[in-house]
Amino acid sequence: MSEPTTGTVVVNAPHEVERSSEILTPEALTFLAELQSRFGSRRDELLAARRTRRAEVSRTGKLDFLEETREVREGDWTVAPAPADFADRRVEITGPTERKMAINALNSGAKVWLADLEDANTPHWDNVIGGQVSLYDAVRRTIELTTPNGKHYELKDPGAIPVIVPRPRGWHFDEEHLTLDGRPLVGALVDFGLYFFHNAAELLERGSGPYFYLPKMESHLEARLWNDVFTYAQEALGIPHGTVRATVLIETIPAAFEMDEILYELRDHAAGLNAGRWDYLFSIIKYFRDSGPSFTLPDRNAVTMNAPMMKAYSDLLVQTCHKRGAFAIGGMAAFIPSKDPSVNEAAFAKVRADKEREVGAGFDGSWVAHPGMVELCKEVFTGVLGDSPNQLGKQRDEVSVSGADLLDAGSTPGDRTLDGLRGNVSVGIQYLQAWLLGNGAVAIHNLMEDAATAEISRSQIWQWLNSGATLASGEIVTRELVDGVVESEYAALIDSVGDDETARGALETARRLFVECALDPDFPDFLTLPAYAEVLKAEGA
Repeated sequence: MSEPTTGTVVVNAPHEVERSSEILTPEALTFLAELQSRFGSRRDELLAARRTRRAEVSRTGKLDFLEETREVREGDWTVAPAPADFADRRVEITGPTERKMAINALNSGAKVWLADLEDANTPHWDNVIGGQVSLYDAVRRTIELTTPNGKHYELKDPGAIPVIVPRPRGWHFDEEHLTLDGRPLVGALVDFGLYFFHNAAELLERGSGPYFYLPKMESHLEARLWNDVFTYAQEALGIPHGTVRATVLIETIPAAFEMDEILYELRDHAAGLNAGRWDYLFSIIKYFRDSGPSFTLPDRNAVTMNAPMMKAYSDLLVQTCHKRGAFAIGGMAAFIPSKDPSVNEAAFAKVRADKEREVGAGFDGSWVAHPGMVELCKEVFTGVLGDSPNQLGKQRDEVSVSGADLLDAGSTPGDRTLDGLRGNVSVGIQYLQAWLLGNGAVAIHNLMEDAATAEISRSQIWQWLNSGATLASGEIVTRELVDGVVESEYAALIDSVGDDETARGALETARRLFVECALDPDFPDFLTLPAYAEVLKAEGA
Protein backbone atom coordinates (compact mmCIF):
# COMPACT_ATOMS: atom_id res chain seq x y z
CA MET A 1 0.00 0.00 0.00
CA SER A 2 1.46 3.34 -1.01
CA GLU A 3 2.00 5.88 1.73
CA PRO A 4 1.30 9.46 0.65
CA THR A 5 2.66 12.15 2.88
CA THR A 6 -0.16 13.47 5.03
CA GLY A 7 -0.42 16.35 7.42
CA THR A 8 -2.58 16.47 10.50
CA VAL A 9 -6.31 17.11 10.43
CA VAL A 10 -7.14 20.26 12.36
CA VAL A 11 -10.45 20.34 14.22
CA ASN A 12 -12.00 23.82 14.09
CA ALA A 13 -14.92 23.04 16.38
CA PRO A 14 -17.17 26.02 17.18
CA HIS A 15 -17.97 24.30 20.50
CA GLU A 16 -17.56 20.97 22.23
CA VAL A 17 -20.03 18.23 21.28
CA GLU A 18 -20.77 15.60 23.90
CA ARG A 19 -18.61 12.49 23.39
CA SER A 20 -16.78 14.03 20.44
CA SER A 21 -13.52 12.70 21.89
CA GLU A 22 -14.81 9.16 21.25
CA ILE A 23 -15.35 9.96 17.56
CA LEU A 24 -12.49 12.35 16.73
CA THR A 25 -9.73 10.13 18.07
CA PRO A 26 -6.16 10.64 16.80
CA GLU A 27 -6.42 7.35 14.90
CA ALA A 28 -9.72 8.30 13.27
CA LEU A 29 -8.35 11.70 12.25
CA THR A 30 -5.29 10.02 10.73
CA PHE A 31 -7.63 7.80 8.72
CA LEU A 32 -9.54 10.87 7.50
CA ALA A 33 -6.24 12.50 6.54
CA GLU A 34 -5.36 9.47 4.42
CA LEU A 35 -8.74 9.48 2.69
CA GLN A 36 -8.47 13.19 1.95
CA SER A 37 -4.87 12.94 0.70
CA ARG A 38 -5.60 10.00 -1.57
CA PHE A 39 -8.98 11.02 -2.96
CA GLY A 40 -9.63 14.72 -2.36
CA SER A 41 -8.04 15.99 -5.57
CA ARG A 42 -9.91 13.43 -7.67
CA ARG A 43 -13.14 14.67 -6.14
CA ASP A 44 -12.20 18.21 -7.19
CA GLU A 45 -11.54 17.06 -10.76
CA LEU A 46 -14.89 15.28 -10.94
CA LEU A 47 -16.76 18.36 -9.74
CA ALA A 48 -15.04 20.36 -12.49
CA ALA A 49 -16.05 17.66 -15.00
CA ARG A 50 -19.68 18.06 -13.87
CA ARG A 51 -19.60 21.75 -14.73
CA THR A 52 -17.97 21.12 -18.11
CA ARG A 53 -20.51 18.45 -19.02
CA ARG A 54 -23.49 20.54 -17.98
CA ALA A 55 -22.20 23.49 -20.03
CA GLU A 56 -21.85 21.23 -23.07
CA VAL A 57 -25.37 19.86 -22.64
CA SER A 58 -26.69 23.39 -22.23
CA ARG A 59 -24.92 24.44 -25.43
CA THR A 60 -25.96 21.45 -27.55
CA GLY A 61 -29.20 20.37 -25.87
CA LYS A 62 -27.98 16.77 -26.13
CA LEU A 63 -27.68 14.15 -23.39
CA ASP A 64 -27.59 10.45 -24.26
CA PHE A 65 -26.14 7.09 -23.34
CA LEU A 66 -22.34 7.02 -23.62
CA GLU A 67 -20.91 5.45 -26.74
CA GLU A 68 -17.59 4.76 -25.01
CA THR A 69 -19.24 2.49 -22.43
CA ARG A 70 -21.49 0.53 -24.79
CA GLU A 71 -19.58 -2.69 -24.03
CA VAL A 72 -20.44 -2.35 -20.34
CA ARG A 73 -24.13 -1.90 -21.09
CA GLU A 74 -24.14 -4.83 -23.50
CA GLY A 75 -21.85 -7.05 -21.42
CA ASP A 76 -22.81 -10.12 -19.42
CA TRP A 77 -21.91 -9.39 -15.80
CA THR A 78 -23.55 -9.13 -12.39
CA VAL A 79 -22.77 -7.46 -9.09
CA ALA A 80 -21.65 -9.42 -6.03
CA PRO A 81 -24.46 -11.33 -4.27
CA ALA A 82 -26.10 -9.58 -1.33
CA PRO A 83 -25.10 -10.46 2.23
CA ALA A 84 -27.71 -12.53 4.06
CA ASP A 85 -28.91 -9.68 6.27
CA PHE A 86 -29.33 -7.34 3.30
CA ALA A 87 -31.36 -9.53 0.96
CA ASP A 88 -34.81 -8.43 2.18
CA ARG A 89 -35.40 -4.68 1.86
CA ARG A 90 -39.16 -4.55 1.37
CA VAL A 91 -39.61 -1.52 3.62
CA GLU A 92 -36.94 1.06 4.48
CA ILE A 93 -37.42 4.00 6.82
CA THR A 94 -35.42 7.16 6.24
CA GLY A 95 -34.56 9.92 8.65
CA PRO A 96 -31.80 11.88 10.34
CA THR A 97 -29.45 10.54 13.00
CA GLU A 98 -30.87 12.84 15.69
CA ARG A 99 -31.08 10.56 18.71
CA LYS A 100 -34.85 10.44 19.32
CA MET A 101 -35.66 9.99 15.61
CA ALA A 102 -32.95 7.34 15.33
CA ILE A 103 -34.47 5.30 18.16
CA ASN A 104 -37.94 5.62 16.67
CA ALA A 105 -36.63 4.43 13.30
CA LEU A 106 -34.85 1.49 14.90
CA ASN A 107 -38.07 0.53 16.68
CA SER A 108 -40.25 0.96 13.58
CA GLY A 109 -40.25 -2.62 12.29
CA ALA A 110 -38.68 -1.61 8.98
CA LYS A 111 -36.12 -3.89 7.34
CA VAL A 112 -33.62 -1.05 6.77
CA TRP A 113 -32.95 2.31 8.41
CA LEU A 114 -31.44 4.86 6.04
CA ALA A 115 -29.51 6.88 8.62
CA ASP A 116 -29.37 10.18 6.82
CA LEU A 117 -26.28 12.35 7.17
CA GLU A 118 -27.28 14.19 4.00
CA ASP A 119 -30.59 15.71 2.84
CA ALA A 120 -32.59 15.06 6.03
CA ASN A 121 -29.71 16.36 8.13
CA THR A 122 -28.00 19.72 8.43
CA PRO A 123 -24.20 20.13 8.62
CA HIS A 124 -24.25 21.93 11.97
CA TRP A 125 -21.29 20.65 13.97
CA ASP A 126 -23.64 19.17 16.59
CA ASN A 127 -25.30 17.07 13.91
CA VAL A 128 -22.10 16.00 12.15
CA ILE A 129 -20.56 14.61 15.33
CA GLY A 130 -23.74 13.85 17.25
CA GLY A 131 -24.92 11.76 14.31
CA GLN A 132 -21.76 9.67 14.47
CA VAL A 133 -22.30 9.15 18.22
CA SER A 134 -25.87 7.99 17.54
CA LEU A 135 -24.64 5.58 14.88
CA TYR A 136 -21.87 4.26 17.14
CA ASP A 137 -24.43 3.45 19.83
CA ALA A 138 -27.00 2.11 17.36
CA VAL A 139 -24.50 -0.37 15.94
CA ARG A 140 -23.80 -1.61 19.48
CA ARG A 141 -27.52 -1.62 20.43
CA THR A 142 -26.88 0.73 23.35
CA ILE A 143 -28.63 3.82 22.00
CA GLU A 144 -31.06 5.47 24.43
CA LEU A 145 -32.24 8.93 25.40
CA THR A 146 -33.80 10.63 28.39
CA THR A 147 -35.19 14.05 27.52
CA PRO A 148 -35.07 17.06 29.87
CA ASN A 149 -38.71 16.46 30.76
CA GLY A 150 -37.90 12.90 31.82
CA LYS A 151 -39.24 10.96 28.83
CA HIS A 152 -37.12 7.89 28.11
CA TYR A 153 -36.46 6.28 24.72
CA GLU A 154 -34.70 2.95 24.19
CA LEU A 155 -34.66 -0.03 21.84
CA LYS A 156 -37.72 -2.28 22.23
CA ASP A 157 -35.86 -5.35 20.97
CA PRO A 158 -32.10 -4.85 20.53
CA GLY A 159 -31.91 -8.16 18.70
CA ALA A 160 -34.34 -7.18 15.96
CA ILE A 161 -33.48 -3.74 14.65
CA PRO A 162 -33.36 -2.69 10.98
CA VAL A 163 -30.14 -2.98 9.02
CA ILE A 164 -28.32 0.35 9.46
CA VAL A 165 -27.40 2.12 6.21
CA PRO A 166 -25.91 5.63 6.55
CA ARG A 167 -26.10 8.12 3.71
CA PRO A 168 -23.04 10.41 3.67
CA ARG A 169 -23.11 13.83 2.10
CA GLY A 170 -22.74 14.22 -1.66
CA TRP A 171 -19.39 14.81 -3.35
CA HIS A 172 -20.09 18.55 -3.66
CA PHE A 173 -20.08 19.27 0.08
CA ASP A 174 -17.02 20.18 2.17
CA GLU A 175 -16.73 19.92 5.95
CA GLU A 176 -15.36 23.29 7.01
CA HIS A 177 -14.78 22.29 10.64
CA LEU A 178 -12.10 19.75 9.66
CA THR A 179 -9.13 20.88 7.59
CA LEU A 180 -5.95 19.36 6.21
CA ASP A 181 -3.14 21.65 5.09
CA GLY A 182 -5.53 24.57 5.39
CA ARG A 183 -8.25 23.08 3.17
CA PRO A 184 -11.58 21.62 4.31
CA LEU A 185 -12.07 17.88 4.12
CA VAL A 186 -14.58 16.41 1.68
CA GLY A 187 -17.82 15.96 3.65
CA ALA A 188 -18.56 12.58 2.06
CA LEU A 189 -15.16 11.26 3.17
CA VAL A 190 -15.72 12.57 6.69
CA ASP A 191 -19.14 10.94 7.02
CA PHE A 192 -18.03 7.67 5.47
CA GLY A 193 -14.64 7.61 7.14
CA LEU A 194 -15.77 8.16 10.71
CA TYR A 195 -18.56 5.60 10.45
CA PHE A 196 -16.38 3.00 8.74
CA PHE A 197 -13.42 3.50 11.08
CA HIS A 198 -15.46 3.06 14.25
CA ASN A 199 -18.03 0.49 13.17
CA ALA A 200 -16.92 -1.76 10.28
CA ALA A 201 -15.28 -4.43 12.45
CA GLU A 202 -18.07 -4.28 15.03
CA LEU A 203 -20.72 -4.73 12.33
CA LEU A 204 -18.91 -7.79 10.95
CA GLU A 205 -18.76 -9.36 14.41
CA ARG A 206 -22.52 -8.88 14.66
CA GLY A 207 -23.21 -10.61 11.35
CA SER A 208 -23.76 -7.47 9.31
CA GLY A 209 -21.46 -5.05 7.53
CA PRO A 210 -20.76 -1.44 6.58
CA TYR A 211 -23.52 -0.64 4.10
CA PHE A 212 -24.11 2.80 2.58
CA TYR A 213 -26.45 4.88 0.43
CA LEU A 214 -24.58 7.11 -2.01
CA PRO A 215 -26.30 10.36 -3.13
CA LYS A 216 -26.06 12.97 -5.87
CA MET A 217 -23.68 11.16 -8.24
CA GLU A 218 -23.67 12.29 -11.87
CA SER A 219 -21.38 9.75 -13.56
CA HIS A 220 -19.80 6.33 -13.39
CA LEU A 221 -16.45 8.04 -12.79
CA GLU A 222 -17.84 9.34 -9.51
CA ALA A 223 -18.91 5.77 -8.69
CA ARG A 224 -15.37 4.61 -9.53
CA LEU A 225 -14.03 7.06 -6.99
CA TRP A 226 -16.32 5.65 -4.31
CA ASN A 227 -15.23 2.14 -5.25
CA ASP A 228 -11.59 3.12 -4.83
CA VAL A 229 -12.39 4.68 -1.46
CA PHE A 230 -14.05 1.44 -0.34
CA THR A 231 -11.16 -0.69 -1.60
CA TYR A 232 -8.58 1.44 0.20
CA ALA A 233 -10.59 1.69 3.45
CA GLN A 234 -11.08 -2.07 3.66
CA GLU A 235 -7.40 -2.75 3.02
CA ALA A 236 -6.24 -0.09 5.49
CA LEU A 237 -8.36 -1.46 8.36
CA GLY A 238 -8.03 -5.14 7.55
CA ILE A 239 -11.65 -5.57 6.49
CA PRO A 240 -12.21 -8.21 3.75
CA HIS A 241 -12.57 -6.81 0.24
CA GLY A 242 -16.21 -6.61 -0.81
CA THR A 243 -17.55 -6.21 2.71
CA VAL A 244 -18.87 -2.72 1.93
CA ARG A 245 -22.20 -2.65 0.14
CA ALA A 246 -23.49 0.52 -1.53
CA THR A 247 -26.90 1.46 -2.91
CA VAL A 248 -26.70 4.40 -5.29
CA LEU A 249 -29.47 6.95 -5.53
CA ILE A 250 -30.21 7.64 -9.18
CA GLU A 251 -31.32 11.18 -8.45
CA THR A 252 -29.61 13.14 -11.20
CA ILE A 253 -30.54 13.10 -14.87
CA PRO A 254 -27.00 12.34 -16.15
CA ALA A 255 -26.79 9.34 -13.80
CA ALA A 256 -30.00 7.95 -15.33
CA PHE A 257 -28.00 7.47 -18.54
CA GLU A 258 -25.25 5.57 -16.68
CA MET A 259 -27.04 3.10 -14.43
CA ASP A 260 -25.26 0.07 -15.87
CA GLU A 261 -21.90 1.81 -15.73
CA ILE A 262 -22.40 2.91 -12.10
CA LEU A 263 -23.23 -0.64 -11.02
CA TYR A 264 -20.29 -1.96 -13.02
CA GLU A 265 -17.80 0.36 -11.34
CA LEU A 266 -19.11 -0.71 -7.93
CA ARG A 267 -19.75 -4.34 -8.86
CA ASP A 268 -17.75 -5.82 -5.94
CA HIS A 269 -19.55 -3.48 -3.56
CA ALA A 270 -22.91 -2.72 -5.22
CA ALA A 271 -26.20 -3.53 -3.51
CA GLY A 272 -28.63 -1.73 -5.78
CA LEU A 273 -30.07 1.52 -7.09
CA ASN A 274 -32.77 3.75 -5.65
CA ALA A 275 -35.29 5.87 -7.54
CA GLY A 276 -34.66 9.16 -5.72
CA ARG A 277 -37.59 10.88 -7.37
CA TRP A 278 -37.56 14.32 -5.73
CA ASP A 279 -33.91 15.11 -6.30
CA TYR A 280 -34.27 13.59 -9.75
CA LEU A 281 -36.93 16.18 -10.58
CA PHE A 282 -34.69 18.91 -9.18
CA SER A 283 -31.85 17.66 -11.37
CA ILE A 284 -33.98 17.71 -14.52
CA ILE A 285 -35.07 21.27 -13.84
CA LYS A 286 -31.54 22.35 -12.93
CA TYR A 287 -29.83 20.63 -15.85
CA PHE A 288 -32.26 21.93 -18.47
CA ARG A 289 -33.33 25.15 -16.77
CA ASP A 290 -32.38 27.24 -19.80
CA SER A 291 -33.44 24.76 -22.49
CA GLY A 292 -36.79 26.25 -23.41
CA PRO A 293 -40.50 25.46 -23.00
CA SER A 294 -40.17 21.69 -23.56
CA PHE A 295 -38.45 21.36 -20.17
CA THR A 296 -40.68 23.80 -18.28
CA LEU A 297 -42.59 21.50 -15.93
CA PRO A 298 -45.97 21.95 -14.24
CA ASP A 299 -46.44 22.37 -10.48
CA ARG A 300 -44.08 20.04 -8.65
CA ASN A 301 -46.96 18.27 -6.89
CA ALA A 302 -48.53 17.56 -10.28
CA VAL A 303 -45.50 15.60 -11.54
CA THR A 304 -46.21 11.97 -10.61
CA MET A 305 -44.33 8.77 -11.33
CA ASN A 306 -46.89 8.07 -14.06
CA ALA A 307 -45.56 10.98 -16.14
CA PRO A 308 -43.89 9.47 -19.25
CA MET A 309 -40.33 10.56 -18.37
CA MET A 310 -40.69 9.36 -14.76
CA LYS A 311 -42.14 5.99 -15.77
CA ALA A 312 -39.30 5.52 -18.26
CA TYR A 313 -36.75 6.28 -15.53
CA SER A 314 -38.46 3.94 -13.07
CA ASP A 315 -38.80 1.04 -15.51
CA LEU A 316 -35.22 1.37 -16.74
CA LEU A 317 -33.94 1.35 -13.16
CA VAL A 318 -35.75 -1.91 -12.31
CA GLN A 319 -34.68 -3.56 -15.56
CA THR A 320 -31.05 -2.51 -15.11
CA CYS A 321 -30.87 -3.61 -11.48
CA HIS A 322 -32.41 -7.04 -11.99
CA LYS A 323 -30.34 -7.76 -15.07
CA ARG A 324 -27.26 -7.17 -12.92
CA GLY A 325 -28.45 -8.96 -9.77
CA ALA A 326 -28.90 -5.71 -7.85
CA PHE A 327 -31.88 -4.48 -5.85
CA ALA A 328 -34.25 -1.79 -7.12
CA ILE A 329 -35.53 0.37 -4.27
CA GLY A 330 -38.51 2.65 -4.75
CA GLY A 331 -39.12 6.23 -3.74
CA MET A 332 -40.23 8.09 -0.67
CA ALA A 333 -43.66 8.08 0.91
CA ALA A 334 -43.28 11.42 2.68
CA PHE A 335 -46.72 11.47 4.32
CA ILE A 336 -46.88 11.87 8.11
CA PRO A 337 -50.01 10.49 9.79
CA SER A 338 -52.40 13.23 10.87
CA LYS A 339 -54.90 13.58 13.71
CA ASP A 340 -57.53 14.24 11.04
CA PRO A 341 -59.04 10.88 9.92
CA SER A 342 -60.17 12.26 6.56
CA VAL A 343 -56.66 13.52 5.80
CA ASN A 344 -55.25 10.12 6.75
CA GLU A 345 -57.75 8.22 4.64
CA ALA A 346 -56.91 10.16 1.49
CA ALA A 347 -53.16 10.11 2.10
CA PHE A 348 -52.98 6.41 2.96
CA ALA A 349 -54.89 5.62 -0.23
CA LYS A 350 -52.36 7.60 -2.28
CA VAL A 351 -49.41 5.94 -0.55
CA ARG A 352 -50.93 2.49 -1.04
CA ALA A 353 -51.48 3.16 -4.74
CA ASP A 354 -47.90 4.38 -5.12
CA LYS A 355 -46.43 1.34 -3.36
CA GLU A 356 -48.65 -0.98 -5.42
CA ARG A 357 -47.31 0.69 -8.56
CA GLU A 358 -43.75 0.13 -7.37
CA VAL A 359 -44.13 -3.52 -6.39
CA GLY A 360 -46.00 -4.15 -9.63
CA ALA A 361 -43.12 -2.61 -11.58
CA GLY A 362 -40.70 -5.03 -9.92
CA PHE A 363 -39.14 -2.94 -7.15
CA ASP A 364 -37.72 -4.96 -4.27
CA GLY A 365 -38.63 -2.45 -1.58
CA SER A 366 -39.48 1.16 -0.94
CA TRP A 367 -39.04 4.08 1.43
CA VAL A 368 -41.24 5.65 4.09
CA ALA A 369 -40.47 8.70 6.21
CA HIS A 370 -42.53 7.90 9.30
CA PRO A 371 -42.94 4.78 11.51
CA GLY A 372 -46.69 5.05 10.99
CA MET A 373 -46.26 4.15 7.31
CA VAL A 374 -44.04 1.09 7.80
CA GLU A 375 -46.82 -1.49 8.09
CA LEU A 376 -48.65 -0.22 5.01
CA CYS A 377 -45.52 -0.46 2.85
CA LYS A 378 -44.63 -3.85 4.30
CA GLU A 379 -48.16 -5.15 3.66
CA VAL A 380 -48.17 -4.06 0.02
CA PHE A 381 -44.78 -5.58 -0.75
CA THR A 382 -45.43 -8.77 1.23
CA GLY A 383 -48.65 -9.18 -0.72
CA VAL A 384 -46.52 -9.75 -3.82
CA LEU A 385 -43.24 -11.07 -2.37
CA GLY A 386 -44.75 -13.44 0.17
CA ASP A 387 -41.84 -15.24 1.82
CA SER A 388 -39.42 -14.34 -0.99
CA PRO A 389 -36.96 -11.64 0.08
CA ASN A 390 -37.02 -9.75 -3.23
CA GLN A 391 -38.04 -9.75 -6.90
CA LEU A 392 -34.66 -10.22 -8.58
CA GLY A 393 -36.24 -12.85 -10.79
CA LYS A 394 -38.56 -10.26 -12.36
CA GLN A 395 -36.32 -9.23 -15.25
CA ARG A 396 -38.53 -6.73 -17.11
CA ASP A 397 -37.13 -7.82 -20.48
CA GLU A 398 -40.02 -6.07 -22.23
CA VAL A 399 -38.76 -2.63 -21.16
CA SER A 400 -37.17 -0.54 -23.90
CA VAL A 401 -36.20 2.99 -22.88
CA SER A 402 -34.46 5.48 -25.16
CA GLY A 403 -32.64 8.65 -24.27
CA ALA A 404 -35.55 10.61 -25.70
CA ASP A 405 -37.92 8.81 -23.33
CA LEU A 406 -35.87 9.92 -20.31
CA LEU A 407 -35.90 13.50 -21.56
CA ASP A 408 -39.58 13.68 -22.53
CA ALA A 409 -40.39 16.43 -20.03
CA GLY A 410 -42.74 18.07 -22.52
CA SER A 411 -45.26 15.22 -22.23
CA THR A 412 -45.67 15.70 -18.48
CA PRO A 413 -49.35 16.40 -17.75
CA GLY A 414 -50.42 19.14 -15.37
CA ASP A 415 -50.67 22.89 -15.05
CA ARG A 416 -48.48 25.67 -13.75
CA THR A 417 -50.60 27.57 -11.24
CA LEU A 418 -50.43 30.54 -8.93
CA ASP A 419 -51.12 28.17 -6.03
CA GLY A 420 -48.14 26.11 -7.13
CA LEU A 421 -45.98 29.24 -7.15
CA ARG A 422 -47.23 30.21 -3.70
CA GLY A 423 -46.55 26.70 -2.43
CA ASN A 424 -43.01 26.75 -3.77
CA VAL A 425 -42.30 30.04 -2.03
CA SER A 426 -43.93 29.19 1.30
CA VAL A 427 -42.62 25.64 1.67
CA GLY A 428 -39.17 26.61 0.41
CA ILE A 429 -38.77 29.41 2.95
CA GLN A 430 -40.22 27.32 5.78
CA TYR A 431 -37.86 24.47 5.06
CA LEU A 432 -34.83 26.75 4.85
CA GLN A 433 -35.71 28.39 8.17
CA ALA A 434 -35.75 24.99 9.88
CA TRP A 435 -32.53 23.98 8.10
CA LEU A 436 -30.73 27.09 9.35
CA LEU A 437 -31.84 26.24 12.89
CA GLY A 438 -30.41 22.71 12.62
CA ASN A 439 -33.34 20.58 11.46
CA GLY A 440 -33.12 18.94 8.04
CA ALA A 441 -36.23 16.74 8.30
CA VAL A 442 -39.18 19.12 8.54
CA ALA A 443 -42.90 18.38 8.84
CA ILE A 444 -44.81 20.77 6.55
CA HIS A 445 -48.47 20.21 5.59
CA ASN A 446 -48.41 16.56 6.79
CA LEU A 447 -45.34 15.77 4.70
CA MET A 448 -41.80 15.07 5.90
CA GLU A 449 -39.70 17.34 3.73
CA ASP A 450 -35.94 17.31 3.19
CA ALA A 451 -33.55 19.50 1.19
CA ALA A 452 -34.95 18.30 -2.15
CA THR A 453 -38.15 20.21 -1.34
CA ALA A 454 -36.44 23.59 -1.23
CA GLU A 455 -34.28 22.70 -4.23
CA ILE A 456 -37.25 21.82 -6.45
CA SER A 457 -39.15 24.89 -5.25
CA ARG A 458 -36.48 27.46 -5.98
CA SER A 459 -35.28 25.85 -9.23
CA GLN A 460 -38.84 25.68 -10.56
CA ILE A 461 -39.37 29.37 -9.81
CA TRP A 462 -36.06 30.22 -11.55
CA GLN A 463 -37.09 28.18 -14.59
CA TRP A 464 -40.60 29.63 -14.81
CA LEU A 465 -39.28 33.16 -14.43
CA ASN A 466 -36.46 32.86 -16.95
CA SER A 467 -38.59 31.08 -19.53
CA GLY A 468 -41.48 33.53 -19.19
CA ALA A 469 -43.82 30.66 -18.33
CA THR A 470 -47.57 31.24 -18.42
CA LEU A 471 -49.74 30.06 -15.54
CA ALA A 472 -53.11 28.37 -15.98
CA SER A 473 -54.72 31.69 -15.06
CA GLY A 474 -53.04 33.35 -18.04
CA GLU A 475 -50.56 35.31 -15.92
CA ILE A 476 -46.95 35.36 -17.08
CA VAL A 477 -44.38 34.62 -14.39
CA THR A 478 -42.45 37.86 -13.95
CA ARG A 479 -40.13 39.19 -11.28
CA GLU A 480 -42.90 41.50 -10.13
CA LEU A 481 -45.33 38.61 -9.72
CA VAL A 482 -42.82 36.48 -7.79
CA ASP A 483 -41.78 39.39 -5.57
CA GLY A 484 -45.44 39.96 -4.69
CA VAL A 485 -45.94 36.30 -3.80
CA VAL A 486 -42.78 36.28 -1.68
CA GLU A 487 -43.95 39.38 0.17
CA SER A 488 -47.38 37.98 1.01
CA GLU A 489 -46.16 34.49 1.94
CA TYR A 490 -43.35 35.88 4.07
CA ALA A 491 -45.77 38.17 5.92
CA ALA A 492 -47.93 35.18 6.81
CA LEU A 493 -44.91 33.20 8.01
CA ILE A 494 -43.65 36.09 10.16
CA ASP A 495 -47.06 36.35 11.78
CA SER A 496 -46.98 32.63 12.54
CA VAL A 497 -43.74 32.79 14.56
CA GLY A 498 -44.84 35.70 16.76
CA ASP A 499 -42.20 37.29 18.98
CA ASP A 500 -39.63 34.49 18.80
CA GLU A 501 -36.54 36.47 17.79
CA THR A 502 -34.48 33.39 16.87
CA ALA A 503 -37.22 32.09 14.60
CA ARG A 504 -37.79 35.53 13.07
CA GLY A 505 -34.08 35.98 12.39
CA ALA A 506 -33.80 32.56 10.75
CA LEU A 507 -36.94 33.26 8.71
CA GLU A 508 -35.51 36.52 7.39
CA THR A 509 -32.25 34.80 6.41
CA ALA A 510 -34.24 31.98 4.81
CA ARG A 511 -36.28 34.46 2.77
CA ARG A 512 -33.16 36.25 1.56
CA LEU A 513 -31.37 33.02 0.64
CA PHE A 514 -34.40 31.58 -1.10
CA VAL A 515 -34.98 34.72 -3.15
CA GLU A 516 -31.31 34.95 -4.15
CA CYS A 517 -31.16 31.30 -5.22
CA ALA A 518 -34.55 31.38 -6.97
CA LEU A 519 -34.33 34.75 -8.71
CA ASP A 520 -30.72 35.81 -9.23
CA PRO A 521 -29.41 35.23 -12.78
CA ASP A 522 -26.51 33.11 -11.50
CA PHE A 523 -28.02 29.78 -10.46
CA PRO A 524 -26.22 28.09 -7.51
CA ASP A 525 -25.88 24.35 -8.06
CA PHE A 526 -27.01 23.62 -4.51
CA LEU A 527 -29.01 25.87 -2.22
CA THR A 528 -27.47 24.16 0.81
CA LEU A 529 -24.01 25.56 0.04
CA PRO A 530 -24.88 29.25 0.60
CA ALA A 531 -27.08 28.10 3.49
CA TYR A 532 -24.07 26.33 5.01
CA ALA A 533 -22.11 29.56 4.78
CA GLU A 534 -24.83 31.17 6.92
CA VAL A 535 -24.55 28.35 9.45
CA LEU A 536 -20.79 28.83 9.66
CA LYS A 537 -21.26 32.55 10.27
CA ALA A 538 -23.75 31.82 13.05
CA GLU A 539 -21.36 29.29 14.59
CA GLY A 540 -18.52 31.81 14.44
CA ALA A 541 -16.43 29.54 12.21
